[in-house]
Amino acid sequence: MTKLKIQNLRSLREEMRAVARGERPAPADAAMPSFNSVEAVVRLLTPENRRLLAIIRDRKPRSVAELVEMTGRAQPNLTRTLAKLEAAGFIKLKTIGRRKAPSTAVKKIVVEIDPFSNHDRMRVA
Repeated sequence: MTKLKIQNLRSLREEMRAVARGERPAPADAAMPSFNSVEAVVRLLTPENRRLLAIIRDRKPRSVAELVEMTGRAQPNLTRTLAKLEAAGFIKLKTIGRRKAPSTAVKKIVVEIDPFSNHDRMRVA
């Protein structure tokens, strides 16, 4: 399982400034998607987006246009949603010629909530 960062924006900004000043090396997970809260992840995984992820996993569309036909969603809205899911690391968009083929990048998301602090953790498989 890959750990994803849950880090508030202030902490992230401080970390980035320290790296830029040369006070510390960039963390190993710097290239991984990060979220400022568990709530941000939950907002992204709406029932509609979870159905979309299931369609991508089960029906394996060969293009965004094919996914539009499968879902009945408007292409601009679907494209925006796919961009958000890709930025979060939940899907991959592979370029094949002039089209992009979506595929799922995760099988499971495990969220560990620390009820006494803001030190929540998230792992993806």
